[in-house]
Amino acid sequence: MPGFSADTAVGRRPAAIGPLGLFFREFVRHPVMVGSIIPSSRACIDRTLKAVDWAATKVFVEYGPGVGTFTRVVLERMAPDATLVVIDTNKSFIDYLGQTIHDSRLQRCHGSAAEVGSILAGLGFDHADYILSGLPFSTLPLGVGDAIARETHAALRPGGAFLVYQFNPRVRNFLVPHFLRIDDDMEWMNVPPCKIWTAWKD
Repeated sequence: MPGFSADTAVGRRPAAIGPLGLFFREFVRHPVMVGSIIPSSRACIDRTLKAVDWAATKVFVEYGPGVGTFTRVVLERMAPDATLVVIDTNKSFIDYLGQTIHDSRLQRCHGSAAEVGSILAGLGFDHADYILSGLPFSTLPLGVGDAIARETHAALRPGGAFLVYQFNPRVRNFLVPHFLRIDDDMEWMNVPPCKIWTAWKD
């Protein structure tokens, strides 16, 4: 796009930029927090979500929803009476989802994944059945990744799972202190190829 830069769109409403434009802009502005320059592939989404028992899912949480690449698929698969809570520190993404997704099951929260317990309590939920994350754990500020893993384990119901898709295999180091059973997988049909972990709360 001639003349486009990350700064030319700063003052525009997120929905006016379009999903790829917004994703690129926020990656340029916050590369440590966004972690990738393009959204995940459908193959990556399907593989990451394959462990979910949708019939038993009443509360699903997503960290770092971005432009809603996973969010929309989760809403497609959830039951009519289920709730999807999305949490992001980037207000542009939270605003974009509010402007482009009109579904009463979606709860948007501008905040940190490390606050998942208090966020769920504020919405009237005791726990989540599944929690999904594409956050770049290895580049988060010191201590934040550990706090997110710890609070995620506490927020899950017994038998629930933390679903993590990531490019850096070191994310497993954050999961091991809190989750005894961790399944790992790989999706090659993604740019770049993506590692996937399913950490179970047994």
